[in-house]
Amino acid sequence: MAAPIASVGPAAGRTAAAGVQDQARYRPALSLLASLFFMWGFITVINNTLLPHLRSVFDLDYTQTTLIESVWFIAYFVASIPAAKLIARVGYQRALVIGLGIMAAGTFGMVLASREVSYAITLTALFVIASGITLLQVAANPYVAVVGPAESASARLNLVQAFNSLGTTLAPLFGGYLILGRSTSGNAAAGTVLTQAERLADAQSVQLPYLIVAAVLIGLAVVIARFPLPAIGGTAGAAPAKAGGAGGSLWRHRNLVFGVPAIFIYLIAEIGVSNLFISFVSQPEIGDLTHVQAARYLFLLWGGMMIGRFVGSYLMQSRPAEAVLAGAAIGACAVMLVAAFGTGPLALWALIAVGLFHAIMFPTIFTLGIRGLGPLTEKGAGLLIMAIAGGSLVVVQGWAADRFGLQHSFLITAACELYVLFYAVWGCRASRAA
Repeated sequence: MAAPIASVGPAAGRTAAAGVQDQARYRPALSLLASLFFMWGFITVINNTLLPHLRSVFDLDYTQTTLIESVWFIAYFVASIPAAKLIARVGYQRALVIGLGIMAAGTFGMVLASREVSYAITLTALFVIASGITLLQVAANPYVAVVGPAESASARLNLVQAFNSLGTTLAPLFGGYLILGRSTSGNAAAGTVLTQAERLADAQSVQLPYLIVAAVLIGLAVVIARFPLPAIGGTAGAAPAKAGGAGGSLWRHRNLVFGVPAIFIYLIAEIGVSNLFISFVSQPEIGDLTHVQAARYLFLLWGGMMIGRFVGSYLMQSRPAEAVLAGAAIGACAVMLVAAFGTGPLALWALIAVGLFHAIMFPTIFTLGIRGLGPLTEKGAGLLIMAIAGGSLVVVQGWAADRFGLQHSFLITAACELYVLFYAVWGCRASRAA
């Protein structure tokens, strides 16, 4: 049985009836938090339809295109520690409202960027949105992990993350219709060069979708500000424990030490697949699709992640989380090799299939990483959220795509899956010394 991940309830041995009451107490809060998971997944994946659009508007190569997403994930590195300090100062509820407000400000920045047709303003606005999401992540992920039994933490976080995947599943349809579907580049064949007038008109197409998103974020902030969100006990919500205090040093916990790079490396794989998906399947030798058509297949990639999280949550009710993670890593590596060397529908469906295997990786690595940290849980969670900055290294895959070909750049993804396998088999084991 997994060691407790936080001091969040009565002593060991509480009755099953008390456990049921505890679950009922937190169910409304978890349902509301599921809406946050949905929204940040939705907004993050809008980028997958936005990037090929911006590539046409600004006439970017793959390196410059993936740099846009790198800026997004650099925000996780920059904002994670300030986010943890803000939560300690103002509490979870106010921090969530502030995070949503920051995201709304960033979406208005995207509207401004479309009016000015400015690459610099676009990068700044996306950085602001990602900073708001970072604040939500630092608060919500550990909250979900510690509000129930430690042994079911991975299953619980996978279940709530499934709503994140619902957002990522619907976002390509939203972005495909309101961004790509209303632009010249989205309906043109691969390689079409736009005139200056067409680029200017295409730039305006992002205004409506981002105004809609801003309105939803503001509405959600109002709901959370008025919701009686229960405080969670123990260390959660309190100031982070010092590394040398109760619970010992963070660096004595092998599952955390190897878990931070596991999150970092996994994000390189996930973001590389999603960001280059539309460009990949649009190629004549793969799918020969327009960007609008390719966005519909992106829907299947993220839909697979949603299904995979529900399935993973179910499997973890009866199987160790690390065993399920190992199986997912093997499957992901196999299909990425097919995508890197196959052609036509085989390569296309292999890339779609990786969503099923990626589904459980982030929430499972996260819960395994904070397992057994006790009073150091929050500090460990902050490091794991900071590791999401690994997504910024997608620019390395963009560089590889420019020099060695887009298809062969997915060998980087296959290599990332091997580290996840290492973590599942050995790295996630708790250290003997506490």
